[in-house]
Amino acid sequence: MTGTMERRDIVVGIDPVKNWHVALAWAVDEAHLRGAGLRLAVAVPPPHDTHHVDDTPRHLARRQAGTEALRAALTWAHTRQPGTKATSSLLDGFPAAALAALSNEADIIVLGSRHLSRTEEFLSAGSLVVPVTAKAHCPVVVVGEAEHVTQETPYLVVGVDGSASSRAALAWSFEEADLRRCALRAVAVWQPPVFTPHSGDTLFSAERRLLSETTAGWADTYPDVRLTHEVLIGSPVETLAGAAEHALAVIVGRRGRGGYTGMRVGSVVHGLLHRAHCPVITVPAR
Repeated sequence: MTGTMERRDIVVGIDPVKNWHVALAWAVDEAHLRGAGLRLAVAVPPPHDTHHVDDTPRHLARRQAGTEALRAALTWAHTRQPGTKATSSLLDGFPAAALAALSNEADIIVLGSRHLSRTEEFLSAGSLVVPVTAKAHCPVVVVGEAEHVTQETPYLVVGVDGSASSRAALAWSFEEADLRRCALRAVAVWQPPVFTPHSGDTLFSAERRLLSETTAGWADTYPDVRLTHEVLIGSPVETLAGAAEHALAVIVGRRGRGGYTGMRVGSVVHGLLHRAHCPVITVPAR
């Protein structure tokens, strides 16, 4: 590690109605690796504003459920990593906005995946993954609901496409690989265009050159990280998800070269959140 990173808390969102153990396990282990504090957070939406129904009892029940979940999660975290400094916060506000606001003072935000459909993802008030990933000022980790099986020789996968957020993801992935003492696999994905005035060989060579230039020099900063890099052909989402099938995590920039103007989450990130089996770590541009 370079030692230049400011050590701030790792924030993990605790869902009182879902299994939070897998996401919390990732967060507390990461806090232990980084020597960082751990902050468990539950956000309780405000009472429903209506003239016909008093929503106060349900709001109070949500606060009570949040308090109980935080208490149980805090005890569990201390049991898993006794030396980790962990605190808890019951926040008032809509969960996505409240957790995104914490990113201003967090090192990492960790969320559990609720496996919502694409329709539910945008319509559900409880959906956190996409809005927090889109707005956070720090990396966001989305962990699945089941333990992920990795290979005996651990490795991370980082997607590289030359964008500013991709370069930030590469920098973050080297730090993470150094922390975990694991290998790092840098992957660029080339999807052959349907129509182009240039030959496929020319474009493929350009992609390889971009990958080599982007990863150059990092070995000097992190000499203990074993780096491999390669250009794969196919759909970016499917190819990256396949490359990370048995990885500790797949790391990507929040927006790549293929995003649409105005979108804060790139199409590749969005696809990986639905497709990848390993944790997905999204890094904003610095």
